[in-house]
Amino acid sequence: MLLQIALRKKASALTAVVTAAAIALLPLPAAQAQQKGPPVLRDTETEQLLREYTRPILRAAGLEKQNIQMVIINDGSFNAFVADGRRIFVNYGAILQSETPNQIIGVLAHETGHLAGGHLSKLREQLASAQTQMIIAMLLGAGAIAAGSARGGNAGNNGLANAGAAAIAGPQEIIRRTLLSYQRQQEENADRAGVKFLTATQQSPKGMYETFKRFTSESLFAARGADPYLQSHPMPAERVASLQEFASSSPYWDKKDDPALQLRHDMVRAKISAFMERPETVYRRYPQTNDSLPARYARAISTYLHGDLRSALAQIDALIQVQPNNPYFYEVRGQALLESGKPAEAIPALRKAVALSSNSPLIEMLLGQALVGTDNKAYTDDAVRILRAAVAREPEAPLGYTQLAMAYGRKGDYAEADLASAQAAYLRGDNKTARELATRAKTRFAVGTPGWVKADDIVAAKPPRN
Repeated sequence: MLLQIALRKKASALTAVVTAAAIALLPLPAAQAQQKGPPVLRDTETEQLLREYTRPILRAAGLEKQNIQMVIINDGSFNAFVADGRRIFVNYGAILQSETPNQIIGVLAHETGHLAGGHLSKLREQLASAQTQMIIAMLLGAGAIAAGSARGGNAGNNGLANAGAAAIAGPQEIIRRTLLSYQRQQEENADRAGVKFLTATQQSPKGMYETFKRFTSESLFAARGADPYLQSHPMPAERVASLQEFASSSPYWDKKDDPALQLRHDMVRAKISAFMERPETVYRRYPQTNDSLPARYARAISTYLHGDLRSALAQIDALIQVQPNNPYFYEVRGQALLESGKPAEAIPALRKAVALSSNSPLIEMLLGQALVGTDNKAYTDDAVRILRAAVAREPEAPLGYTQLAMAYGRKGDYAEADLASAQAAYLRGDNKTARELATRAKTRFAVGTPGWVKADDIVAAKPPRN
């Protein structure tokens, strides 16, 4: 299941020029960074694979106990980044375009290098210092401009005013170059740290090199003639040459990915392609002549998404025969039935998926949705139990609270229904609705009870910060 959830981001409060510099350093589109943030994709299979990719790297970096989360961004371009000290963001395009596990693992190792080096907090310090310097320069420049204006409009005073304008512009350019140079050094340090972590975990750094080399080739024309001091990342050819020099010395340079891991990687890529790309693109990537398991997976998903449920179920059932203990085949079967208006028929497959996935909360939410969707009150208590367990372990997924609210409504428990609806609205960023529902929930709970306290917290809460 690929469930889209909106991330919320608070815009920076820097001055206009410093904000522009900060955006240039952040590896995500400026429009998204200043609005509500990029939409997120949720999928148990993909997230589990990414966690397995990062776990040994985080251990080698000394970050194993920091609860670093993997977040998949709904963007088809190749990119990964860190925007705080607790999450690594990966575009789905980076996974889709990585032909081997080692290639995406290399990118994740690089991002872990940023986390381990504390680069974000250091960059904030640099930005804060730059802001102070810029304010001083602007005040001095403004003073010169004001002095020139106060003395009249003759040529000499115009020169003083012009000097004041230059006093503003000059330091701004110097500060901007300093910030970009600092960012380039951070990127180089993250490269070296990434190779170090890969070597420590007996993995090849070749994938990191291959990925960066590929994008160097694609960006050479764009970078031709560019000022190297105005680049937020090192000039591509220089960076890749440096990376190759120390990465190729790794004793694991020629180590290949395990075939079983390669298959799982290919399955996830096929799933992403099926959900995120047009059907003609999917069939071009995975034609009928390709009888591999990933190709069959992609075609089965694409078939159900585009309306042929009977054919899709036959294809999914054939996959289950090959791997009867694969929870994600049952998940897709249940999701196909659920989204085709057959919630009761989806329940057995989703129960199987939950059991085989060790009670994945995202799959539990699908199961809860199917139970609620049947309109059978006999399922209500089961739905409440499953959904409560799901949101306890996945507290930032609005879908779980939305379905829980519906289940409570079926029971006639309107206090809990209002509270769950308020939690869903809050997670969606709809703070006005969240406060209204929480306020109503407070009137239904006895004062001081756990439900009343949770509702009161939502009423008093400020918008979530990420």
